Amino acid sequence: MIGGNDPLNYGIVGSSPAITNLIDYLPKVARSRATVLVTGETGTGKECVAQAIHALSARAARRFVVVNCGALPDNLIESELFGHARGAFTGAVEAVKGRLIEADGGTLFLDEIGEMSLYAQAKLLRVLETQEVQPLGGAPRRSVDVRIIAATNRDLEQEVAERRFRADLFYRLNVARILIPPLRERPGDVALLAAEVIAEFNSRDAADVEPPEPGLMAALAEYDWPGNVRELRNLIEAVFIDPPHGRLSFEHLPPAFAPIFGRYHRSPPSEKLRVMAALERTNWNKAEAAKSLNWSRMTLYRKLAKYDVSRPNDD
Repeated sequence: MIGGNDPLNYGIVGSSPAITNLIDYLPKVARSRATVLVTGETGTGKECVAQAIHALSARAARRFVVVNCGALPDNLIESELFGHARGAFTGAVEAVKGRLIEADGGTLFLDEIGEMSLYAQAKLLRVLETQEVQPLGGAPRRSVDVRIIAATNRDLEQEVAERRFRADLFYRLNVARILIPPLRERPGDVALLAAEVIAEFNSRDAADVEPPEPGLMAALAEYDWPGNVRELRNLIEAVFIDPPHGRLSFEHLPPAFAPIFGRYHRSPPSEKLRVMAALERTNWNKAEAAKSLNWSRMTLYRKLAKYDVSRPNDD
Protein backbone atom coordinates (compact mmCIF):
# COMPACT_ATOMS: atom_id res chain seq x y z
CA MET A 1 0.00 0.00 0.00
CA ILE A 2 1.10 3.59 -0.51
CA GLY A 3 2.49 5.49 2.44
CA GLY A 4 1.36 8.57 4.29
CA ASN A 5 0.35 9.63 7.79
CA ASP A 6 -2.85 7.59 7.90
CA PRO A 7 -2.92 3.96 9.16
CA LEU A 8 -5.26 3.17 6.26
CA ASN A 9 -2.36 3.81 3.90
CA TYR A 10 -0.51 0.84 5.35
CA GLY A 11 -3.16 -1.77 4.66
CA ILE A 12 -4.84 -1.42 8.06
CA VAL A 13 -8.40 -1.53 6.77
CA GLY A 14 -11.64 -2.53 8.44
CA SER A 15 -14.80 -1.42 10.19
CA SER A 16 -14.80 -4.11 12.89
CA PRO A 17 -14.42 -2.88 16.48
CA ALA A 18 -11.00 -4.54 16.80
CA ILE A 19 -9.61 -2.70 13.77
CA THR A 20 -11.23 0.67 14.47
CA ASN A 21 -9.86 0.49 18.02
CA LEU A 22 -6.43 -0.40 16.60
CA ILE A 23 -6.51 2.56 14.19
CA ASP A 24 -7.44 4.86 17.09
CA TYR A 25 -4.66 3.44 19.28
CA LEU A 26 -1.77 3.68 16.80
CA PRO A 27 -1.30 7.49 16.93
CA LYS A 28 -1.14 7.30 20.73
CA VAL A 29 1.53 4.61 20.57
CA ALA A 30 3.41 6.57 17.91
CA ARG A 31 3.59 9.66 20.14
CA SER A 32 5.19 7.68 22.97
CA ARG A 33 8.76 6.40 23.23
CA ALA A 34 7.69 2.98 24.52
CA THR A 35 8.89 -0.23 22.95
CA VAL A 36 6.11 -2.05 21.10
CA LEU A 37 5.25 -5.73 20.85
CA VAL A 38 2.93 -6.62 17.97
CA THR A 39 1.38 -10.09 18.09
CA GLY A 40 -0.84 -11.97 15.71
CA GLU A 41 -1.00 -14.92 13.37
CA THR A 42 1.06 -15.13 10.21
CA GLY A 43 -0.27 -12.81 7.53
CA THR A 44 -2.30 -10.49 9.76
CA GLY A 45 -0.21 -7.42 8.90
CA LYS A 46 2.24 -6.97 11.78
CA GLU A 47 4.77 -5.13 9.62
CA CYS A 48 1.99 -2.84 8.33
CA VAL A 49 1.26 -1.86 11.92
CA ALA A 50 4.96 -1.23 12.61
CA GLN A 51 5.26 0.94 9.49
CA ALA A 52 2.19 2.94 10.50
CA ILE A 53 3.59 3.58 14.01
CA HIS A 54 6.87 4.79 12.50
CA ALA A 55 5.11 7.01 9.94
CA LEU A 56 2.90 8.58 12.60
CA SER A 57 5.79 9.24 14.98
CA ALA A 58 8.30 12.07 15.30
CA ARG A 59 10.84 9.65 13.80
CA ALA A 60 9.06 9.45 10.45
CA ALA A 61 11.80 11.35 8.60
CA ARG A 62 14.45 8.85 9.75
CA ARG A 63 14.93 5.25 8.71
CA PHE A 64 12.61 2.29 9.31
CA VAL A 65 14.96 -0.70 9.41
CA VAL A 66 13.67 -4.28 9.25
CA VAL A 67 15.47 -7.27 10.74
CA ASN A 68 14.15 -10.80 10.20
CA CYS A 69 15.19 -12.42 13.48
CA GLY A 70 14.48 -15.91 12.22
CA ALA A 71 17.11 -15.50 9.50
CA LEU A 72 19.93 -14.43 11.85
CA PRO A 73 22.28 -17.26 12.90
CA ASP A 74 24.20 -16.74 16.12
CA ASN A 75 27.54 -16.34 14.34
CA LEU A 76 26.19 -13.32 12.46
CA ILE A 77 23.93 -11.69 15.03
CA GLU A 78 26.49 -9.29 16.49
CA SER A 79 27.82 -8.21 13.11
CA GLU A 80 24.31 -7.79 11.69
CA LEU A 81 22.91 -5.80 14.60
CA PHE A 82 25.99 -3.99 15.92
CA GLY A 83 28.24 -3.73 12.85
CA HIS A 84 31.98 -4.35 12.66
CA ALA A 85 35.25 -2.63 11.91
CA ARG A 86 37.33 -3.48 8.87
CA GLY A 87 39.37 -6.60 9.57
CA ALA A 88 37.28 -7.57 12.62
CA PHE A 89 37.13 -11.14 11.29
CA THR A 90 37.99 -13.10 8.17
CA GLY A 91 36.07 -11.64 5.26
CA ALA A 92 35.43 -8.26 6.92
CA VAL A 93 37.00 -6.27 4.07
CA GLU A 94 35.21 -3.07 4.99
CA ALA A 95 33.50 -1.53 7.98
CA VAL A 96 29.75 -2.15 8.34
CA LYS A 97 27.48 0.04 10.46
CA GLY A 98 25.03 -2.61 11.65
CA ARG A 99 21.26 -2.35 11.73
CA LEU A 100 21.04 -0.56 15.08
CA ILE A 101 23.31 2.27 13.93
CA GLU A 102 21.47 2.42 10.59
CA ALA A 103 18.25 2.93 12.55
CA ASP A 104 19.72 5.61 14.85
CA GLY A 105 17.06 8.30 15.28
CA GLY A 106 14.49 6.05 13.63
CA THR A 107 12.79 2.70 14.19
CA LEU A 108 14.13 -0.85 14.25
CA PHE A 109 11.50 -3.48 13.46
CA LEU A 110 12.44 -6.90 14.80
CA ASP A 111 10.22 -9.29 12.89
CA GLU A 112 9.61 -12.78 14.31
CA ILE A 113 11.37 -11.96 17.57
CA GLY A 114 10.19 -15.31 18.91
CA GLU A 115 12.60 -17.07 16.53
CA MET A 116 15.66 -15.37 18.03
CA SER A 117 18.03 -17.64 19.93
CA LEU A 118 18.66 -17.17 23.65
CA TYR A 119 22.21 -16.05 22.82
CA ALA A 120 20.95 -13.34 20.49
CA GLN A 121 18.27 -12.33 23.00
CA ALA A 122 20.98 -11.63 25.58
CA LYS A 123 22.85 -9.40 23.12
CA LEU A 124 19.69 -7.48 22.26
CA LEU A 125 18.73 -7.06 25.92
CA ARG A 126 22.09 -5.42 26.63
CA VAL A 127 21.43 -2.79 23.97
CA LEU A 128 17.94 -2.09 25.30
CA GLU A 129 19.36 -1.62 28.80
CA THR A 130 22.29 0.64 27.85
CA GLN A 131 21.18 2.24 24.56
CA GLU A 132 24.77 1.65 23.43
CA VAL A 133 26.27 -0.38 20.59
CA GLN A 134 29.73 -1.93 20.51
CA PRO A 135 30.71 -2.84 16.93
CA LEU A 136 32.98 -5.85 16.55
CA GLY A 137 36.70 -5.33 16.04
CA GLY A 138 37.51 -2.60 18.53
CA ALA A 139 35.46 0.22 17.05
CA PRO A 140 34.40 2.80 19.66
CA ARG A 141 31.20 2.18 21.60
CA ARG A 142 28.48 4.60 20.57
CA SER A 143 25.09 5.62 21.87
CA VAL A 144 22.01 5.02 19.74
CA ASP A 145 18.50 6.45 19.91
CA VAL A 146 16.31 3.74 18.39
CA ARG A 147 12.61 2.96 18.76
CA ILE A 148 12.19 -0.83 18.99
CA ILE A 149 9.09 -2.51 17.57
CA ALA A 150 9.08 -6.31 17.80
CA ALA A 151 6.59 -8.73 16.28
CA THR A 152 5.82 -12.41 16.65
CA ASN A 153 3.22 -15.03 15.84
CA ARG A 154 4.24 -17.04 18.90
CA ASP A 155 2.76 -17.01 22.39
CA LEU A 156 5.71 -15.36 24.14
CA GLU A 157 4.23 -15.85 27.60
CA GLN A 158 4.26 -19.60 26.92
CA GLU A 159 7.76 -19.36 25.47
CA VAL A 160 8.92 -17.64 28.67
CA ALA A 161 7.24 -20.30 30.80
CA GLU A 162 9.07 -23.00 28.84
CA ARG A 163 12.35 -21.05 29.02
CA ARG A 164 12.68 -20.58 25.29
CA PHE A 165 12.42 -16.80 25.61
CA ARG A 166 14.08 -14.61 28.22
CA ALA A 167 11.64 -13.18 30.74
CA ASP A 168 13.68 -9.99 31.18
CA LEU A 169 13.66 -9.32 27.42
CA PHE A 170 9.94 -10.05 27.23
CA TYR A 171 9.21 -7.47 29.93
CA ARG A 172 11.41 -4.93 28.12
CA LEU A 173 9.46 -5.43 24.89
CA ASN A 174 5.96 -5.87 26.29
CA VAL A 175 5.23 -2.22 27.04
CA ALA A 176 2.83 -1.16 24.29
CA ARG A 177 1.13 -4.44 23.33
CA ILE A 178 -0.86 -4.67 20.10
CA LEU A 179 -2.80 -7.80 19.15
CA ILE A 180 -4.01 -8.06 15.55
CA PRO A 181 -7.03 -10.38 15.31
CA PRO A 182 -7.12 -13.03 12.56
CA LEU A 183 -9.31 -12.32 9.55
CA ARG A 184 -11.72 -15.17 10.40
CA GLU A 185 -12.73 -13.24 13.54
CA ARG A 186 -13.73 -10.17 11.52
CA PRO A 187 -15.52 -11.37 8.38
CA GLY A 188 -17.18 -8.00 7.94
CA ASP A 189 -13.76 -6.54 7.06
CA VAL A 190 -13.22 -8.88 4.11
CA ALA A 191 -15.27 -6.79 1.67
CA LEU A 192 -13.41 -3.60 2.60
CA LEU A 193 -10.03 -5.31 2.33
CA ALA A 194 -10.90 -6.88 -1.01
CA ALA A 195 -12.04 -3.53 -2.41
CA GLU A 196 -8.87 -1.84 -1.13
CA VAL A 197 -6.55 -4.44 -2.65
CA ILE A 198 -8.45 -4.48 -5.95
CA ALA A 199 -8.18 -0.68 -6.14
CA GLU A 200 -4.44 -0.92 -5.44
CA PHE A 201 -3.84 -3.47 -8.20
CA ASN A 202 -6.14 -1.61 -10.61
CA SER A 203 -3.95 1.45 -10.15
CA ARG A 204 -0.74 -0.55 -10.47
CA ASP A 205 -1.78 -2.50 -13.57
CA ALA A 206 -4.13 0.01 -15.24
CA ALA A 207 -6.92 -2.59 -14.97
CA ASP A 208 -10.66 -2.16 -14.34
CA VAL A 209 -11.58 -5.08 -12.07
CA GLU A 210 -14.62 -4.36 -9.92
CA PRO A 211 -15.33 -5.76 -6.42
CA PRO A 212 -16.63 -9.35 -6.19
CA GLU A 213 -20.22 -10.14 -7.11
CA PRO A 214 -22.48 -10.90 -4.12
CA GLY A 215 -22.16 -14.70 -4.22
CA LEU A 216 -18.38 -14.63 -4.28
CA MET A 217 -18.25 -11.85 -1.71
CA ALA A 218 -20.38 -13.91 0.67
CA ALA A 219 -18.06 -16.90 0.11
CA LEU A 220 -14.98 -14.77 0.83
CA ALA A 221 -16.59 -13.57 4.06
CA GLU A 222 -17.44 -17.14 5.11
CA TYR A 223 -13.98 -18.62 4.36
CA ASP A 224 -11.74 -18.87 7.45
CA TRP A 225 -8.55 -17.43 5.82
CA PRO A 226 -5.77 -19.40 7.58
CA GLY A 227 -3.24 -17.16 5.82
CA ASN A 228 -5.18 -14.04 6.86
CA VAL A 229 -4.82 -10.76 4.93
CA ARG A 230 -1.75 -12.02 3.08
CA GLU A 231 -3.75 -14.93 1.69
CA LEU A 232 -6.52 -12.57 0.53
CA ARG A 233 -3.94 -10.35 -1.18
CA ASN A 234 -2.37 -13.37 -2.87
CA LEU A 235 -5.77 -14.48 -4.17
CA ILE A 236 -6.52 -11.08 -5.65
CA GLU A 237 -3.02 -10.68 -7.09
CA ALA A 238 -3.40 -14.06 -8.78
CA VAL A 239 -6.62 -12.81 -10.39
CA PHE A 240 -4.71 -9.84 -11.81
CA ILE A 241 -2.42 -12.12 -13.80
CA ASP A 242 -5.32 -12.30 -16.27
CA PRO A 243 -7.69 -9.63 -14.94
CA PRO A 244 -11.36 -9.69 -15.90
CA HIS A 245 -13.27 -6.61 -17.00
CA GLY A 246 -16.02 -5.79 -14.55
CA ARG A 247 -17.11 -7.67 -11.45
CA LEU A 248 -15.03 -10.48 -10.03
CA SER A 249 -16.89 -13.81 -9.93
CA PHE A 250 -16.20 -17.47 -9.17
CA GLU A 251 -15.28 -18.06 -12.83
CA HIS A 252 -12.37 -15.64 -12.54
CA LEU A 253 -10.65 -17.47 -9.68
CA PRO A 254 -7.27 -18.97 -10.70
CA PRO A 255 -7.06 -22.80 -10.77
CA ALA A 256 -4.99 -22.88 -7.56
CA PHE A 257 -7.75 -21.09 -5.64
CA ALA A 258 -10.90 -22.40 -7.34
CA PRO A 259 -11.06 -25.68 -5.33
CA ILE A 260 -10.94 -23.75 -2.07
CA PHE A 261 -14.14 -21.89 -2.90
CA GLY A 262 -15.80 -24.61 -4.96
CA ARG A 263 -18.03 -25.74 -2.11
CA TYR A 264 -19.28 -22.18 -1.62
CA HIS A 265 -20.11 -21.91 -5.33
CA ARG A 266 -22.18 -25.09 -5.21
CA SER A 267 -24.10 -23.98 -2.13
CA PRO A 268 -25.92 -20.63 -2.13
CA PRO A 269 -24.61 -18.29 0.55
CA SER A 270 -26.73 -17.90 3.64
CA GLU A 271 -29.20 -15.03 3.69
CA LYS A 272 -27.39 -13.36 6.56
CA LEU A 273 -24.11 -13.41 4.62
CA ARG A 274 -25.87 -11.96 1.56
CA VAL A 275 -27.24 -9.14 3.71
CA MET A 276 -23.82 -8.43 5.27
CA ALA A 277 -22.10 -8.49 1.89
CA ALA A 278 -24.63 -6.05 0.42
CA LEU A 279 -24.20 -3.66 3.36
CA GLU A 280 -20.40 -3.77 3.19
CA ARG A 281 -20.49 -3.29 -0.57
CA THR A 282 -22.64 -0.14 -0.23
CA ASN A 283 -20.79 1.22 2.82
CA TRP A 284 -23.91 0.47 4.91
CA ASN A 285 -26.22 2.58 2.78
CA LYS A 286 -29.40 0.67 3.58
CA ALA A 287 -31.38 2.05 0.63
CA GLU A 288 -28.68 0.98 -1.82
CA ALA A 289 -28.21 -2.38 -0.07
CA ALA A 290 -31.94 -3.12 -0.28
CA LYS A 291 -31.95 -2.17 -3.96
CA SER A 292 -29.01 -4.49 -4.73
CA LEU A 293 -30.89 -7.34 -3.01
CA ASN A 294 -34.12 -6.52 -4.88
CA TRP A 295 -35.84 -5.92 -1.56
CA SER A 296 -37.83 -3.04 -0.12
CA ARG A 297 -36.21 -1.11 2.69
CA MET A 298 -38.79 -2.53 5.13
CA THR A 299 -37.79 -6.07 4.12
CA LEU A 300 -34.14 -5.21 4.74
CA TYR A 301 -34.95 -3.80 8.17
CA ARG A 302 -36.85 -6.98 9.06
CA LYS A 303 -33.86 -9.09 8.01
CA LEU A 304 -31.49 -6.91 10.06
CA ALA A 305 -33.66 -7.46 13.11
CA LYS A 306 -34.02 -11.19 12.38
CA TYR A 307 -30.26 -11.78 12.15
CA ASP A 308 -29.28 -9.17 14.76
CA VAL A 309 -27.09 -7.35 12.25
CA SER A 310 -25.83 -3.87 13.10
CA ARG A 311 -23.01 -1.73 11.84
CA PRO A 312 -19.86 -1.98 14.01
CA ASN A 313 -19.77 0.82 16.59
CA ASP A 314 -23.45 1.67 15.93
CA ASP A 315 -25.11 2.76 19.15
